[in-house]
Amino acid sequence: MTARILVVDDIPANVRLLEVRLLAEYFEVLTATNGPDAIETCENGKVDVVLLDVMMPDMDGFEVCRRLKSDPATSHIPVVMITALDQVSDRVRGLEAGADDFLTKPVNDLQLMTRVKSLVRLKSLTDELRLRASTTRNIGIEELLSRNFASEDTTPKVLLIDERKSSVERIQKMLRDRADLDISSDPHAGFFQAAETSYECVMISTAFADFDPLRLCSQLRSLDRTRFVPIILLAEEGEEERIIRGLELGINDYLMRPIDQQELTARLRTQVRRKRYNDQLRASVTQTIEMAVTDGLTGLHNRRYLDSHLQTLFDRAVARRRPLSVMMTDLDRFKAINDAHGHDGGDEVLREFARRLRKNVRGIDLACRFGGEEFVVVMPDTEGAVAEKVAERIRAEIAQAAFAIGQDGKAIEVTVSVGVSSVLKGVDTVAALMKRADLALYEAKSGGRNRVVAKAA
Repeated sequence: MTARILVVDDIPANVRLLEVRLLAEYFEVLTATNGPDAIETCENGKVDVVLLDVMMPDMDGFEVCRRLKSDPATSHIPVVMITALDQVSDRVRGLEAGADDFLTKPVNDLQLMTRVKSLVRLKSLTDELRLRASTTRNIGIEELLSRNFASEDTTPKVLLIDERKSSVERIQKMLRDRADLDISSDPHAGFFQAAETSYECVMISTAFADFDPLRLCSQLRSLDRTRFVPIILLAEEGEEERIIRGLELGINDYLMRPIDQQELTARLRTQVRRKRYNDQLRASVTQTIEMAVTDGLTGLHNRRYLDSHLQTLFDRAVARRRPLSVMMTDLDRFKAINDAHGHDGGDEVLREFARRLRKNVRGIDLACRFGGEEFVVVMPDTEGAVAEKVAERIRAEIAQAAFAIGQDGKAIEVTVSVGVSSVLKGVDTVAALMKRADLALYEAKSGGRNRVVAKAA
């Protein structure tokens, strides 16, 4: 694992100490001795994690963190605040400024490295999501990146897995009105509960009599549905080795008992904010993929999807020696419809045709808008004769029922020509299959329109 770490401290000896530790782990290290320089470095360079001293002249670490987290260009960079201060109020202040963690001097080497590595992994995931999202034009990425999810009014849904009744009662009291808290006293049941419910954070106690809590953490990280759910470990004093092992397994944060209410709520808020941010990025990526393969007007798959998926369906049919047919349709005299009723009227016709087409094919059939007023349906496990009957049914339904367009619902007559082809036994290709369907469609158009032609070879 390699990453670029920015060390910010006004005392050169402190900078050098952290730099040596990080270089020994093969990290690339940048340094800054004051807040403005740190902010400029983050704005201008690729920084994966910031190790930020609190006590600096002119602009302290709290203010530096606050500015980094309020800027959409740098808000995703993890910040670990490092200070000699050891009061809970200082940790809470740092977390409220947006810090991802808070370490106290002298810093334990294992804690520092496991925390940095954990945050580097998280940053890598966020960077990948941001990159995918930012490559699209239509998802409003700038608006998305500037959102402050921590200020949303939605109460986070949280699961606490803890078998000690007294501990559960204290945490319930601390999080009253701050979280929608579910409780599981059994770690096995808690695992299934976490998998079956959409939680924004899972808190796991280390104080089980007969169960290793890290096994539960590992199980949650290995399951697709819970892989990205934040995990906070509630640990006892003296469990540093277990915490370090937990961070290596992928837990996001930890709290030491006795738990302070302010620190609990601040750390929970940090994890929920980050999860919502990454969830929004994932949703944007999913939407982007959907947009890339879907025709925006009709909701059918587009030609790009057809070009990539038809070969798979063809290969499967050939390998299994199963039939496969293709139906290519073209709306008759569509230019005249556009000329008479405008492009809005033409769009309404296309949408209605797509609706009727979808209604008349099976779920396993692949219906696509090929381009303009042309549509293609790929029908697995369908002989040519059956495909021809389906095509005739679609042609008849289009011709028999007029299309209503415009606000006044004006009825217009629409017809469609259809060409059908099927995979040949022996040597055949996708290109040849589509060419035959296109030739059949041409014959249907030139033979008078509003008809179906099947091309056997």
